[in-house]
Amino acid sequence: MNNDLRFYNTTTAEMTFDDVFEQLLQFMKSDPASLYRLAIGTDSQVHQEGTKFITSIHLHRVGKGAWGCLKKEMTKRRIKSLKEKISLETIYSQEVAALFTEKHISKMAEILIPYIDNGADFSFEVHLDIGKKGKTRHLIDEMSELILAIGLQPKIKPNSYAASSYANKYTK
Repeated sequence: MNNDLRFYNTTTAEMTFDDVFEQLLQFMKSDPASLYRLAIGTDSQVHQEGTKFITSIHLHRVGKGAWGCLKKEMTKRRIKSLKEKISLETIYSQEVAALFTEKHISKMAEILIPYIDNGADFSFEVHLDIGKKGKTRHLIDEMSELILAIGLQPKIKPNSYAASSYANKYTK
């Protein structure tokens, strides 16, 4: 299932979504009494040969590290429209977020439920590379609505680190 999408990180060159999900479960099992934030975010940059989009999956064990991976998309066209770039970033994030079905989220919750009284918790967010300052502020409502429509919580700058920091680092 979903094995046509390929992910990578600094230690593994190629992973299917199933591989990624197994890594996320193992990371959670190693410290199940923690607070976890699963964040999906995309950033892009225009290059000479086209526009590079990097989508990140970032599982933050709050105060205790993180595990993450990336998916790269390259268009042959240099996208100059800010609205088009941000719209595509949002769509790519939705695409990856949709891989986390109710069954996947339930498996993650099963790891944490025995540790709820010890502080275990989980949230699932989509991080948008937009903010109240700068040229993207007029896109906040529209892009946030797209994320809310799929039942997830959107985060914008400065709280959208999966897009504006982690994914951004790999768009260069």
